[in-house]
Amino acid sequence: MIMNILKLSATAALVSLLAGCATIDKLASVGEAPKLTAIADPTAQQGYRPVQMPMPEVVPVSYQANSLFSTDARGFFKDQRAHKVGDILTVTVTIDDSAKISNTTDRSRSSSSEGSVGGVLGSIFGGKVPLADVEASGKLSTEGALADSGTGSVNRKESLETQVAVVVTQVLPNGNLVIEGHQEVRVNFEVRDMIVAGIVRPEDVQSDNTIASSKIAEARISYGGRGQITDVQQPRYGQQIADAILPF
Repeated sequence: MIMNILKLSATAALVSLLAGCATIDKLASVGEAPKLTAIADPTAQQGYRPVQMPMPEVVPVSYQANSLFSTDARGFFKDQRAHKVGDILTVTVTIDDSAKISNTTDRSRSSSSEGSVGGVLGSIFGGKVPLADVEASGKLSTEGALADSGTGSVNRKESLETQVAVVVTQVLPNGNLVIEGHQEVRVNFEVRDMIVAGIVRPEDVQSDNTIASSKIAEARISYGGRGQITDVQQPRYGQQIADAILPF
């Protein structure tokens, strides 16, 4: 119990310290617009790891007799679609998702029991139990009841349609492209972030060098923001701490 209290106190102190640092940063930037993130190489960021996926055997490039094209060529003429590290293509992000779930649970239980304890003892002692105020006709009864009910529902709808340019960061042995792109848009005092990453097939890239987000494997799409509006929408630190530690 004491260890739990110490851990809870240490956690609260750490959260308070971090909240204080965040508050100081906010106070230092009062009246200023949120800063944009500097452009950087995604592969040089901390925590970046190259993608490793199961790959088929690599077939060496070969040419047919009297042919100008290799056997693995995807077309007769070269186009401007992204196919190597550093190339740029445009992802059309289209998300139209909705879900509606409803669940209701009701449970109840009741029990009762009755026994003529007094009658049994009274018959032994002749009408009344000595040293106890129990009549021969006395009875013992117990009752119990339990009821539980719960209701839960989910009703959400998400819709997003936009375009973002991404960079090819890696070419896998089977020719698939690993892409990643980060877009920031600042309007007044609010910054909107858009992050798209995943794996695409070169065959799915359209002739105008675009690809639909539905054709991205292992897709990681993030759309959020930071700034004054986002700060107002977020609960205060005290409420977040209370939500994390309160058992009810």
